[in-house]
Amino acid sequence: MSKDIRIKKGLDIKLQGEAEKTLTNAVASNVYSLLPVDFHGITPKLIAKVGAKVKTGEPIFYNKEVDSMNFVSPISGEVIEVSRGEKRRITGIKIQAAKEQTYTEHGTFDLSSADAEKVKNHLLVSGCWPFIKQRPYDVIANPTKSPKAIFISGYASAPLTACYDFVLQGKEAELQAAVTALGKLTEGSVHVSVGAKSSNPLAGLNGIVLHKVSGPHPSGNVGTQIAKIDPINKGETIWTISPQDLVIIGELLLTGKFNAERIVAVGGSVVKNPKYYKTKIGAEVASMIYDAGVDSDNFRVISGNVLTGRAVKPDGFLGYYDNTVTLIPEGNDYELFGWNKPVFNKISNSRALTFSWLTPNKKYDLDTNTNGEHRAFVLTGKYEEVFPLDIYPMQLMKACMYGDLDEMEALGMYEVAPEDFALTEFVCVSKQPHQEIIRKGLDLMLKEIG
Repeated sequence: MSKDIRIKKGLDIKLQGEAEKTLTNAVASNVYSLLPVDFHGITPKLIAKVGAKVKTGEPIFYNKEVDSMNFVSPISGEVIEVSRGEKRRITGIKIQAAKEQTYTEHGTFDLSSADAEKVKNHLLVSGCWPFIKQRPYDVIANPTKSPKAIFISGYASAPLTACYDFVLQGKEAELQAAVTALGKLTEGSVHVSVGAKSSNPLAGLNGIVLHKVSGPHPSGNVGTQIAKIDPINKGETIWTISPQDLVIIGELLLTGKFNAERIVAVGGSVVKNPKYYKTKIGAEVASMIYDAGVDSDNFRVISGNVLTGRAVKPDGFLGYYDNTVTLIPEGNDYELFGWNKPVFNKISNSRALTFSWLTPNKKYDLDTNTNGEHRAFVLTGKYEEVFPLDIYPMQLMKACMYGDLDEMEALGMYEVAPEDFALTEFVCVSKQPHQEIIRKGLDLMLKEIG
């Protein structure tokens, strides 16, 4: 029996260009890339140098702090470039795909006889451990700790993001294998959330506690669900994992192969034929966006959704955890007296000369313009209207800005991740970078408290 969660605070941002539920094989990329920026807090130590021939699933680098944690190649081919930044820190690794794909064989895994330590070691060696993240700090999970629970959100409420009901079709066996394995890693429950009216394959799995979620975004954020189901206290750890990463883990356990396949939703108002593409982690986004068609020459490509994704160039690469590529107009033009006239073509949770509240089902063509400039925080009370956690968002951000660890703890810093502040950033009249502020605050806590 499921437990219902209804979120009242939030804001649904309805945008034009939602991907149609048709699946196409993306053009195979010539080059794939692993970007350490996707693995926040990890110091990579290179294994495969330039010129090395690698198989799919073969380690490319490992975590300096946890040397058993491997990061593997999503494709078989040759390492052609290792780019570096300040202090020779690795910023990207490019792999040229081979014509014939070969896999590192890990062998099928016997879940019935395996204990937690065997499951953990298998995931670390095979390169699947980076899919597991932890709260607090929103970083890759520390394998030396045991979580009090594991959370999986199968409800995507962010604008234009991939629909899990569609992308998980036919993956029941892989999902069940992964959930069974993860259940051995915690003494608590594996919590799975799906939409209240969804047909998500996750809902039929064994060994889970099922929750049905309804309400506006950020109801699909795993942080919102944790806060409503099993809040985090000091000293506690919760692990989270996305459904498509579950499929990769499950396939590895069942077949012994690391298959970095992704089903990616390509959408946005400038896309002619928004739809879903089957590709692989780290693929060139150009292999999808130009097949979908673009009817503008002034647009931004975002790997991820419009609220939390990262801007990439058209010849850039799909993020390691992303299953959405969004294209929206670049907002580099300005309206004359745009602040002093009625607004009908933008979304706002304010009723000051804005009228989106009159048409709640209308879909908008929004660009990247912030419609204002950076200034000091203004007390409006608007953050709390879209922030469903039992936390004071402005006070927490201010504590992060001046680095008061005791105050950050008292205000609930252990519960949050940057994505939980994406909507407050969207409605912010002060144009403050909320997600960046929270990320820096979490980094400070991780460094000072651990």
